[in-house]
Amino acid sequence: MKFLSIYKAAERTTPPSQEEMEAMGKLIEEGMKKGWLVATEGCLPSALGARVRRSGSNLSVTDGPFTEAKEVVGGFAILKANSKAEAIQLAKDFLKVAGEGECELRQVYEHNAADPSVASCQEAAAVALKR
Repeated sequence: MKFLSIYKAAERTTPPSQEEMEAMGKLIEEGMKKGWLVATEGCLPSALGARVRRSGSNLSVTDGPFTEAKEVVGGFAILKANSKAEAIQLAKDFLKVAGEGECELRQVYEHNAADPSVASCQEAAAVALKR
């Protein structure tokens, strides 16, 4: 199973320290070698970003920074885990290195018609969306 981990935290006004960069580098290297980390990237400050919204037929663009937000997306990772519980543990391990913030975990849809667990996952998602 793959999970998208979206890291959200208060936006930093300073770059990470050398020690923080080394600790994160070690975690990323370990994750890639062991196969539980598929991809990861950090985000630049929200001042360089934009939000594009659609409401009905109206489209709007808001340039950063997003000062009204308590938390912004600081980065993401694609995790490979055998269960949701394992993905949660990987997020906990990440936060021990990253510091304050939260990781929102979302299982990534992977089409595999031969796997009956995928069909049951699709059925569960369909039921959840009807609520």
